[in-house]
Amino acid sequence: MKKIVVLGGGIAGIESAIFLRKYNFDVELISDRDYFYIYPISIWIPTKEKNFEDVIIPIKDLASAHGFKFTQDKVLKVDDDSFTLEKSGRRDDFDYLVVALGQSKLKHKGIEYTYSICANPEETLKYSEKLDELIKKGKGKLAFGFGGNPKAKEAVRGGPVFELLFNVDYYLRKLKIRDNFELTFFAPMPKPGERLGENALKMMDMMFKKLNIKSYTGKKITEFTPDGVVLEDGTKIESDLTCFIAAGDGHPAIKSGNLPQTEAGFVIVEPTNQVKDVENVYAVGDSCALEGPEWKAKQGHLAEVMARNTAYNIALKEGLEKGNPKTYIDHINILCLMDMGNGGGLAYRDDKRAMLIPLPIVGHWMKKCWGVYYKLSKLGKIPRLPGM
Repeated sequence: MKKIVVLGGGIAGIESAIFLRKYNFDVELISDRDYFYIYPISIWIPTKEKNFEDVIIPIKDLASAHGFKFTQDKVLKVDDDSFTLEKSGRRDDFDYLVVALGQSKLKHKGIEYTYSICANPEETLKYSEKLDELIKKGKGKLAFGFGGNPKAKEAVRGGPVFELLFNVDYYLRKLKIRDNFELTFFAPMPKPGERLGENALKMMDMMFKKLNIKSYTGKKITEFTPDGVVLEDGTKIESDLTCFIAAGDGHPAIKSGNLPQTEAGFVIVEPTNQVKDVENVYAVGDSCALEGPEWKAKQGHLAEVMARNTAYNIALKEGLEKGNPKTYIDHINILCLMDMGNGGGLAYRDDKRAMLIPLPIVGHWMKKCWGVYYKLSKLGKIPRLPGM
């Protein structure tokens, strides 16, 4: 039985382990966290609709449900023939290696004065605590923003910022204190969210005006301070609490290794997710560079497609499948159910169309239901829907 090691316990890593086990491979998953964190539903932690336990699945439970081995350790380096762990040192005991370590974040000056909801989960918990403190005071200034990476334009996380912004706005309105808070959005690109198309941009602008949310776009971020955000033209956005999602950057373990990588530190892969010129190593999810149209973006559903394809392609090499290798290229699209607390919108874009469908009230509950489905289906307690 072939031994396959999966590095990373995020969306791509967990999906890789689950689907590799369907071919009865000997699978070991290595992660520095002992839980799988479901980022898409963590937006509700600050607004008290979810707590930490609601948005995690212990990896030991997933390992038990699907039959893979779990090792908790931190990956320090990944080479084309081995990897190095913090506790266990260098290892090369695998027939295939799947790199699913995700990405790190660009380091802006003063980033320590901000909180991200797409980084270490502890930051979301700290943000929630700080928001509680301001709510107890009864007033405050809140800033929400995200950044870009010129070396990897697809490594941007904007959707969660919009979701948190709208959810916090609705939360404050429910508490009847919204008028005492100033909410501001900021981003360095002139048209943040343009990947979703012109209709999405118009709707976002309309929502900002309707909800009295200030907006600063098209100006680079100079630095963050304890009381705000400084932009390149000297403008300072005053803020008592800043949520900021920095653009993605290559993972340190990849940057320190010898896998072929882009200038930003993302692994270069073939459309089959096999690492370029490395026969038995694959990279999936945020760890790898993407080919595709200018508007392409790294998203969870694409990471899962890559993971499933990788399992199939390895099985194909081992004679357990028949047919042609599968690629992620045909699956590049943007799909996002954007929650707003009291509703939502379904955003979709591919090469042929871009649309945003408003879903008042029902959109919020659709995402809530998806969160329940996602946890139960990952644990194998309910059947998975085709393509999900």
